[in-house]
Parts: sequence; C-alpha cells; structure tokens
Amino acid sequence: MEKLAKIWEYKDLRKKVLVVIGLLLVTRILAHIPLPGVDLPRLQTFFQQNQAFGLLNMFSGGTISNFSIVLMGVGPYITSSIIFQLLAMIFPKLEELQKEGESGRQKINQYTRITTVPLAFIQAYSMLVLLKSQGIVPAWTPFDLAVMLISVCAGTVLMMWIGEIITEKGIGNGVSLIIMLGILSDFPTQIRNTVALVQSGDTSKLFGVIAFVAVFILVVAAVVFVQEGQRNIPISYAKKLKNSGYGTASSFLPIRVNIAGVIPIIFALSLLVLPTVAARFLEGAYTPWIANAAKTVTELFNNQAFYGALYFLLVFAFTYFYTGIVFKPEQIAENLQKQGGYIPGIRPGTETREYLSRIIVRITLFGAVFLGLIAVLPFIVQTITNIDTLVLGGTGVLIIVSVIIETIRQINSQIVMHTYDIY
Repeated sequence: MEKLAKIWEYKDLRKKVLVVIGLLLVTRILAHIPLPGVDLPRLQTFFQQNQAFGLLNMFSGGTISNFSIVLMGVGPYITSSIIFQLLAMIFPKLEELQKEGESGRQKINQYTRITTVPLAFIQAYSMLVLLKSQGIVPAWTPFDLAVMLISVCAGTVLMMWIGEIITEKGIGNGVSLIIMLGILSDFPTQIRNTVALVQSGDTSKLFGVIAFVAVFILVVAAVVFVQEGQRNIPISYAKKLKNSGYGTASSFLPIRVNIAGVIPIIFALSLLVLPTVAARFLEGAYTPWIANAAKTVTELFNNQAFYGALYFLLVFAFTYFYTGIVFKPEQIAENLQKQGGYIPGIRPGTETREYLSRIIVRITLFGAVFLGLIAVLPFIVQTITNIDTLVLGGTGVLIIVSVIIETIRQINSQIVMHTYDIY
C-alpha cells in the first residue's frame, strides 16, 4: 500500500501507470470487436478442445477465439523477433548490429517491424483457411478475404505500436503486458463457470477445486523460485593499487536457471501445430491412403498421453538448443581474458570455456525439465482435479509471473530514483 501511495504521489510515475492502464484497456476493446460472418460459439469450442491451438490463442491474448479485428494479436511480431534473434547467430552483419549498442538495436527493431507485416498476412490467411476447413468461417468472396486480411494485418501493426508506446512511455514491456492481460482476461469466465459447477452440489468437484488452488499456489511458487534462481560464478580482476602494487577485485557472473524463458515452448508449439494442421487439411483428400494417414495422425495427436510426452520432449530439446544460442562460453571466456578477469582456480582461455560449458549443461538440465513440466501442466492438473472449467496453463502462469516480477522491478527502480532525487 505504501508503494501504491508513492506511485500516485509522484506525478511522472503516476502518468506512466495511467498510460499503461489506458492503452491496455484499448487492446481489450479491440480484442472484442469481431470480424463478421463467424460462428463464435463453435469457434471457442474448437480452441477449447485443441491444446495446441488453445496455446496459440493464449499468445494472441484471446483475440483468435473472439475472431476480432486484431485476430493474430502480437503473435507475428513475436515470431519476427525470434527469427531475427536466430538470424543474428547465422549472419555476421546482424551480429555486428547487435554489438553496436542502441543504434544497432534500433535498426534490428525496424527490420523486425517490417517483417511483421508479411508474417501477419501469412499467419492470418493460414488461420482463416484452417477455420474455413472446419466449417467455422463461411465461404468468402475475394473482396471479403482481402478486407479480412487487411483488417487483421492493420490490427497486428496497431497492437505492435501500442506495445511499443507502453514500453517507451509507460512501465514494463508493452508486448509482454498485452499477452499477460490476454491470459488474465479468461480467468473471470473460468471462475464463474467453476462457481456454478460447485453450487450444483457435487462434493467431488469441491475437492477438485481445493486441489486446483493448492496446485496453483505450488506452481506459482515454483515459477518464482526457478525464474529468480541463478548460479553465481566468482570472477576476479587484476587491479592496480595506489600504494601496494597490484591486487584483485571480486565480482561474479550470474547464470540463470531458465535462460531460455518461454521461447522453447513457442518453438515446440510451432512444430506440434504443423502436423495437426496438415492432417486436418488432408483428411478430405481423394486418395484413400492419404486421407487414412491424415486421420491416423489426427487421432494420434488427440491422444493426450502421446501429445503430452512429445510436447515435453520437444520443450526439453529446444531448451538446450536455445540456451546454446544465447549463452556462448567461448565469447564469455574471451571477454574475461581481454578484461584481465579469471575464475579462481580455473585457467583463462580454454579451461574457462570448458568450465562454463559444464556448468551450463548441468544447470540447463533443471531448467529444461522444469519447462517441460510447465508445458504439460494442463494435462496433469485436469487428471488430478477432474475439472474442465478451470484450466491451469503452466505457460500462462510462467508468463504472468515473469511479467509481474519485471514490472515490479521497474516500478521499484522508479521509486528509488525519485527518493534519490529528493535527498
């Protein structure tokens, strides 16, 4: 309460918070303005029954299930950002831009924005064709299709712009806050449906709700524990002293348990969606063996045990893959050697690189298992509680907790800055 009072007390901080609240409200209004000609109840049932597309709907902030004018949300922008992160590992020019500081970052951001536009068209068209194949969207004329694609693409650019304004003028990361609000927006409906279920008089459902609340608290605690967890590697630097020659200055290199964040889940989701979409398209093929194979694939991916196991393995593998891209022991060892730094007991150069590689392999094991369990958490919770009205998406909890922690840190830093200015 004291910090809330300070937020309201400092004019510029209060203005930033109000800007964030106002723009987030705009995004929720846009998310409920639907495109015409769709069976909304059938559309929402489709996403509830399909785990992969349900997660895709979550990343869009619920805009897909509402078939709104911002159908794809900030999804294409996130995809574009990931693409350029990966391209920077392949093309030296992009890697050089990353090292140029603020100017290089602005150039890459501009490339990311430009790439978002064609990605929005491609993803929107693919989603519309998929929904049409399921009978959710009626047949369209070329003019209708053009209007829908232009509206959806403009909606994505608008959401991207709002997210960047929040980041620049407000508090926190705008795109992350938009996604978090989209996830939270489904909670009131889930709570209402669960209350109605408990009031029906089924005692087993009441115990299921209690179990759900207990699991939810444990999951939030685990997410905070892992997200904040890090291994501090001691670093010593040679330092010249005024009177006594040379000495050492101590510091540490923090290695987070979950370096990859939520990216491995996005990668795994992308791979899982492809065979599902392809199978649904090919089920109506004229060639019998192709249609039968497509139906087999659909049935296989509808099997929760198979889907959950494959999802876990893909997230586990992509965690190591993405961590290997982001964390480079060779560069860290080289930079330490150039700066006159070393790990006590470890020789600079090759031995430092090998030591850091061993550390990252071990610490990533815990992070990979954790992310895999987070990904398949909805299957586990529904098995334990036997309640369909409450869905505990581990990925959603991970995003919400991470965004809240980061936003609180930024607010605290702003309050400390004002306190420092006063004194």
